[in-house]
Amino acid sequence: MTKLYPWGGKMEFGNEESCVALVTLSDRMDFSREKVAVYGSMKTENLGVEKVVANVISNPRIRFLIVCGNEVRGHRSGDSILSLHRSGVDESNRVVGAKSAIPYIENLPRGAIDRFRTQVDVVDLIDVTDEARILSVIDECLSRNPGSFGEPFIVEQVAKEQRREVLHTDFALHAGIDLDEYGVVSRPCGVD
Repeated sequence: MTKLYPWGGKMEFGNEESCVALVTLSDRMDFSREKVAVYGSMKTENLGVEKVVANVISNPRIRFLIVCGNEVRGHRSGDSILSLHRSGVDESNRVVGAKSAIPYIENLPRGAIDRFRTQVDVVDLIDVTDEARILSVIDECLSRNPGSFGEPFIVEQVAKEQRREVLHTDFALHAGIDLDEYGVVSRPCGVD
């Protein structure tokens, strides 16, 4: 089943025939695997959104994406995915109308974004954590299943080259630091 969802992430697999996928934002919830195709959390307004989009469009049976749970403070990833669905991206790949800090979609082609916007209806249940209410919406979506969207749209994930830069100097507060590809600073091995 995981061949349908090529981008990985923190998600649980259910019934691949289901028309419903679920994003629980910052909350951890458990749902019936018979009712949903896939569900899981989404923490970031860029890479997290990209993973959700890539995985949803890879399964053409998914026609509804329910975004529920508490919004991720600082990231506002729920707002980003709703804005992406509603308005797409601008010429610099920024999600139009998103209120989050860095809502840039850099690893998906425009065709994938267009497919996402047409394949699924996004249901806004941001800040809803009542599982009975969420289950009711899942059942409503299941009853309105329009059928498969056609062929899967698979977006290959490009692996970024791991890069490590070690900076050494005699005149800085820190004589040596490591800077990884995400800008995280740490002490290099062997530097006191």
